[in-house]
Order: sequence, then structure tokens, then C-alpha cells
Amino acid sequence: MDGEFDERGFKDVIQEALVVAATPNIGEFIPFLDVFDLQELTRRMKELAKIFDDFFERVIYEHVQDSKEDKKTKDIVDTMMNIMQFGEAEFEFDRRNVKAIMLDMLIASMDTSATTIDWIFTELIRHPKVMKKLQNELEQIVGLNRVVEESDLEKLVYLDMVIKEGFRLHPIAPLLAPHESIEDCTIDGFDIPKGSRILVNTWAIGRDPEIWPEPEKFMPERFVGSNIDLRGRDFQLLPFGSGRRSCPGLQLGLTIVRLVLAQLVHCFDWELPNDMKPNDLDMTEKFGLVMARAQHLRAIPTHRLENILGISNEQVELS
Repeated sequence: MDGEFDERGFKDVIQEALVVAATPNIGEFIPFLDVFDLQELTRRMKELAKIFDDFFERVIYEHVQDSKEDKKTKDIVDTMMNIMQFGEAEFEFDRRNVKAIMLDMLIASMDTSATTIDWIFTELIRHPKVMKKLQNELEQIVGLNRVVEESDLEKLVYLDMVIKEGFRLHPIAPLLAPHESIEDCTIDGFDIPKGSRILVNTWAIGRDPEIWPEPEKFMPERFVGSNIDLRGRDFQLLPFGSGRRSCPGLQLGLTIVRLVLAQLVHCFDWELPNDMKPNDLDMTEKFGLVMARAQHLRAIPTHRLENILGISNEQVELS
């Protein structure tokens, strides 16, 4: 994948795109400076656009070639190409639309899930008692003779608490997607003109001491007996946004995060290398549209299931 995508590698290009997208553009605040591109954002965006466009063209070309054969299974690109070819959409739908949707899926679905898993798993390593409590739940529900399956997830109550607490303390998109007011309104005494850009600070909401007791602490037990949901119904916890502008990939992303975390915790015991202590882990955040950890997490797994994985112990990098 890396060689086909760009010489810098798939992950670096995705992360640069997220940084460029999040960087405030001085030209938007002082319009006459926009033409000078003082931050070189336009240049970088054009370079990234060329990389993504070339990649998506190859993907589309491969699907067009494959469509000449009798494929038993079709993916979303095949479906979109059929819509474009046969004019099934009620609006103009061409190659540009196909590539735009592919870009949204590529950027919005991959790095967000991976970063979420990184933050929550790091907190589990920093809190061994929470890790052990989650392993005990997995042992009771799943047992030690098989891996976690998707059908097990609904029964894992403490896992859900851990994930909610991870989203509260480390929201992946701390300002969500930008919103725009569609009419003049007044909220809590503030006049909001029509067309205003609205940013919702979920990072601040998640650390508000008036809402969350001891907000800086990672305590999944705070959700015991709580009805707070993370799907946008309760404004105390909005990792996926709310309403019509909420994340369309909510269910897929949540399933991926729950399943991967459950597998990592259930299949392995973990320890830090070089006699590092859990409190020594660097929790510094890195700037970008997705708020990732600045430092990679390195940990040593020891398999704990009954010899069904066939995996040797070794140091791995999780981010």
C-alpha cells in the first residue's frame, strides 16, 4: 500500500492531510493576504490533492477492469461506479463524486478509530486495576478458550464504560466538525447571527468539573448506573457529534474500537519495555484535525489464551 500511495508512506500522507485541514488559514481572517499563501497551505493542499487523485484513479481503474469479469462480491466502489455508469442518481454523479466519497471514507474512518484505540489502550496500561477488571469481565463472558467475537460485545458492560471514559477524556475531534447557524438566534443571552461558524468544544465539556467529578482522572466506574449515552443524545458526551451532522460512521467506528480493544486486552497481558512505569508514559497531544498522541506507544504482549493464537512474545508498536 505505501509504495502505491506515495513515497512518504500511507500513514504520513494521511496525517499531513489532517494537520493541513486543521491549521488556521490567515488568509481567511485577512483576505488580501490569501493570495500570498504565507503558510504554504494552498501549495501543500494541491500536492496532497494530486497524491490522493492519482491513488483514487488507480483504484477506479482497477475496479473498471475487474468489472469486465464476473465478480461474485462487489464493494462500495463497484456500487458507486454502477450508479455513475447507469445514471441511477437523481443528481449529477460523476467521477469527482466517487473520489470525494472515497476520500471521506479514507480519512474519516481510519485514523479516527486507530487514534481512539491508542488513547484508550494507553489509559488501560496506565491503570492496571482497570485493565485487570476488564480482563475479568472478558474471562467471564468469553472464556479463555477463544477470541472475542462481535456477538459478545453487547454483553461487555464494563468495556462500554471504559470506552465512554476514553471518549470523555480524549475526544478524537475536540472541536467536532464545524457547524453553521441557519438563522439568527439567541443562546444563553448571546446573539448568534445567521451564517456564523459554530465550533463545539467537546474537550472542554469532557473536563468540566461542574459536569464530571474529578474530570482529570480516568475512572470508568463513573458510568455505573448512568444513562449517559455517546450517540449524541446526551450533550455531556459527544464524541460523534449530534443531530443531522453527527458522524455517519458511528456504528462502524464504535464496533471497530470495541472489538479491537477487547481483543488486545483479552488475548494478551501487557507490560512496558525497559522497566518503564505506567506513570512515565508521555500523554502529550499532537496537533491535527484528529487529536493523536505525540509519542508512539510501545508495549510487550504475553499471550494469555490457551494456545489458540500461535503468537510469540515480542515488543510491538501500537500507534
